[in-house]
Amino acid sequence: MPISCTRNFFERFCVEEYNIDTIKQSSFLSADLLPSLGARINQSTKLRKHIISPFNSKYRAWEMWLVLLVIYSAWICPFQFAFITYKKDAIFIIDNIVNGFFAIDIVLTFFVAYLDSDSYLLVDNPKKIAIRYLSTWFAFDVCSTAPFQPLSLLFNYNGSELGFRILSMLRLWRLRRVSSLFARLEKDIRFNYFWIRCTKLISVTLFAVHCAGCFNYLIADRYPEPRKTWIGAVYPDFKEASLWNRYVTALYWSITTLTTTGYGDLHPENPREMLFDIFFMMFNLGLTAYLIGNMTNLVVHWTSRTRSFRDTVRAASEFASRNQLPHDIQDQMLSHICLKFKTEGLKQQETLNNLPKAIRSSIANYLFLPIVQNIYLFQGVSRDFLFQLVSDIDAEYFPPKEDIILQNEAPTDLYILVSGAVDFASYVDGHDQIQGKAVIGDTFGEIGVLCYRPQPFTVRTTGLSQILRISRTSLMSAMHAHAEDGRVIMNNLFMKLRGQQSIGIDATNSDQENRDFQRMGWEEWMDSRIDCKGSYVSNSTSENREKVLTDAIHKGDIEMVKKLLKTGINIEEPKVLTEAKGGNSNGETKQSNDSDQCCSSSIQAKVKEKRVTIHMLSQEKDLSQHRNGKLILLPTSIEELLGLAGEKFGGSSFTKITNAENAEIDDLDVIRDGDHLFFHQIDFEGRN
Repeated sequence: MPISCTRNFFERFCVEEYNIDTIKQSSFLSADLLPSLGARINQSTKLRKHIISPFNSKYRAWEMWLVLLVIYSAWICPFQFAFITYKKDAIFIIDNIVNGFFAIDIVLTFFVAYLDSDSYLLVDNPKKIAIRYLSTWFAFDVCSTAPFQPLSLLFNYNGSELGFRILSMLRLWRLRRVSSLFARLEKDIRFNYFWIRCTKLISVTLFAVHCAGCFNYLIADRYPEPRKTWIGAVYPDFKEASLWNRYVTALYWSITTLTTTGYGDLHPENPREMLFDIFFMMFNLGLTAYLIGNMTNLVVHWTSRTRSFRDTVRAASEFASRNQLPHDIQDQMLSHICLKFKTEGLKQQETLNNLPKAIRSSIANYLFLPIVQNIYLFQGVSRDFLFQLVSDIDAEYFPPKEDIILQNEAPTDLYILVSGAVDFASYVDGHDQIQGKAVIGDTFGEIGVLCYRPQPFTVRTTGLSQILRISRTSLMSAMHAHAEDGRVIMNNLFMKLRGQQSIGIDATNSDQENRDFQRMGWEEWMDSRIDCKGSYVSNSTSENREKVLTDAIHKGDIEMVKKLLKTGINIEEPKVLTEAKGGNSNGETKQSNDSDQCCSSSIQAKVKEKRVTIHMLSQEKDLSQHRNGKLILLPTSIEELLGLAGEKFGGSSFTKITNAENAEIDDLDVIRDGDHLFFHQIDFEGRN
């Protein structure tokens, strides 16, 4: 089990791609905060022969092995520098093996592609790779890898001279690899940032304590009078003591000085030690400030969210108490604040807002399109319409027992339930009564948004719910850009209303109320399609407008038909008449010209109905004198008008019709809505 855990831990460093809650990340060990533009593209790029990708998992494993060797070098270099006399033993063999690994890495670096800082693309040109390495870290890597002490044996030196020890300290240059590793791990979201920073601070502190203890012991060991040293004053024969005792004593002095404890048992005895202690304590000032500053920042950052949450809750509670809000509203406020605090880590909307619009649209299309396309309201619309609509969708969380829509609230948004459950309630006799429930995939708010009516119910969550919100502005803008899809949406809504399946329409409503309700939505929808000059604004074809006209005729919506006719649609076109009669484009049902004329007349009668006032002229008085008029709807022919007038005036027989200017009328087309018509009897006509 421990072996398996260790293997999994190192795989997190070596494997390039990994998953965290289905979110893929990559290039976490890149030397730059901003990886190449599409790191996966770089990973899949085919490089030249014998060129290694820096994202290769095997190369990453090699880098991790070198980091372990760097940790060994960081400990052994100061220790050898102060305590160990150089000789051919086990440490000699280990040091040369370690140097051999770093020598291999120097050669390997000439074959590793690098990430260009300008284009963020991998460069696999061997010449450019060599020039870049030779002009940067090559000289330092060679100096830190060169075996200076083994070379001293070739020149008959014993390898313990101070000069060769100092040259061996160049191996500490390898620590840059550890520094780079910590910098990369701090950006790696798989690891806790707090513990990575703590590990880094502890490592820096231990390394400083180790080096200071070794250097201070070296000063005492090289001093001519051993008894006048910080360790010789306490242990006169310290050179005869064991290596372990001397090393522990040096660490003890270093830690007590670093922490400014200063027990006084170990203190400098000569000017060399005093001078070193001065510089070490000045260094401790900076190191202590660095440690305290970082730890304070970590603790404050760790508790900032909780402190902010407490301040928000306190402010909300004070606001509710000051304004004496009801308890149910207070509970909703606190529940919403608590849910926001719990889901703040998701940062969905904040993350999307920081991305370019094209990426946001792609994400929204992937997340929301499968949900939206199954909604009844959008059945039959084009994919272009859905793609435009989902780009403006917002996902929100609501805690239990929170109101999403209030009854009689002005229409603003359309909601889609993704998870959870909601109740539909109406306020009756001073109490909320549950009228229905919504399940996953249901919509609410569409009546207010599309029909411009106040919300007919209150929508309240019964559990933790995730809801998609579509603003009215975004929906109407999409319907305006896609006129045919807008017609389909309105038809889908009216079909559901007609079937009494919408919660927004009570089953007790009369058919006339439902028709008025539907007509209101059609009028508002068509009004939004007409510009300030009264012209029909549409990027669709005349065929689509004819379909809108046909639907209005089917619904018997005279006012809507009049508006459409004002936009310039020709009602005499055979296609419109065929659709109004229920015909099809394949010509399965053919009508004669007489039938077309009859249909045209019936449509015109429905569309062009005019109200006129009729009067019967007296035989004994002037034309200006007449009985009280009767208001009628204008028939479709002169003969019908004369017959209708005879019925209205007690069976009289009329032969001529004139207007208020005494001009004779023989064609109904010249009659205007609201005209006064005067009917002449036979006897009166003979007298004239």
